[in-house]
Amino acid sequence: MVFETTRWIAARRRGTRLPGWSLHTKITVLTYFGLLVAGIMLVTALEWGNPGTLGPLSLPGKLLTGAFHGATPRTAGFNSVDMGAMHPTTLLVNDALMFVGGGSAGTAGGIKVTTFALLAFVVAAEIRGQPTVHVMGRRLAATVQRQAITVALLGVAVVLVATMTLLWMSDRPLDAVLFEVVSAFGTVGLSTGITASLPATGQLLLIVVMFIGRVGPITLASALALREHERRYELPEERPIVG
Repeated sequence: MVFETTRWIAARRRGTRLPGWSLHTKITVLTYFGLLVAGIMLVTALEWGNPGTLGPLSLPGKLLTGAFHGATPRTAGFNSVDMGAMHPTTLLVNDALMFVGGGSAGTAGGIKVTTFALLAFVVAAEIRGQPTVHVMGRRLAATVQRQAITVALLGVAVVLVATMTLLWMSDRPLDAVLFEVVSAFGTVGLSTGITASLPATGQLLLIVVMFIGRVGPITLASALALREHERRYELPEERPIVG
């Protein structure tokens, strides 16, 4: 994505024909800014009157802080208000943003914005009854769809198991524990303030989740792509009942 953007800027400066962006770059840019706008709007609206966060601020302060906290769950992980004072609904919004994470092959954790977008395209195609998934004039390969589903489901499994384990280890509420786990999985760095009070085993668990979130999705996606092999036969088709 960075290479294509640099090439596009260089061509624009030279006045030559602008090269087209790949499907990956288009999906990444559109999804990134879509999540950015959605995060800013939701966080600002949900925390607007919260006396522990945006409530006491002036109008410009509310807008600026809301924009900052709508963007930070998927980037740097900084905070200017007490995350523990946020409404549980806002924490859940942050959980979703942190779980998605940033762009592929970047330093952010999570399942990546491209994976999230591919899942949305697959769901949309299934709702419409389309046999194949078409995105911006291109057809998505079935292997890419399976890789996206695998990465997302394994990410959900990691977060679910870690959350259940931490709930068993401590007496903290679900929303705070889930926030800590998803923040670790997304390597975000945000916290509601309970990490220091967790037992040593719980803190070690968060470290493991952080390592999985940083390395796991990239390694898994690469492994799935490299081990792909052609099957020389097909088994009879069967259609189990779904839903």
